[in-house]
Amino acid sequence: MSGRQECNPKGEIEVTVDWSERLGEPDRALIETAKAVIRATFTRKGITCGRVDLFFVDDEEMRELNREYRGIDSTTDVLSFPMDAAGVVAGEMPARDLPLPPELGEIIISLPRAREQAETYGHSLAREIGFLAVHSCLHLCGFDHKTPEEEEIMRSQEEEVLGALGLTRD
Repeated sequence: MSGRQECNPKGEIEVTVDWSERLGEPDRALIETAKAVIRATFTRKGITCGRVDLFFVDDEEMRELNREYRGIDSTTDVLSFPMDAAGVVAGEMPARDLPLPPELGEIIISLPRAREQAETYGHSLAREIGFLAVHSCLHLCGFDHKTPEEEEIMRSQEEEVLGALGLTRD
């Protein structure tokens, strides 16, 4: 099997989820919201096959990751790690030659930060989780927001996905 990659039999983006034990019981509704947003975002970008690893963590875990991978010793709301051309996160061992769907990347969301931002912006936690998920997916697709023009493009695409899923501002 020389590098053959297969898609989910349903023909959709596969999303694996890891919920940190530090957060207590997993919130199934938030997980399903994030998965729906991830699938919708990639589908809108013409990507209908692949896998995303989604992690929900607390602020301390996020701070450790932000320090390790970005050299910033503070927490943040979300981190995105696109896969390189070989299909692995840079710096990790190459994946074994297994029939797996193409790796699209990893998304890590700080649940405490998402709760705080939802309250600050006056919208639901589901919308905030959706926003962080679509924002990260766009980064995994190569979009950025370093210039005002890039930011406008990303915001427009974020709102399209969120609106289509009914995750509007309250």
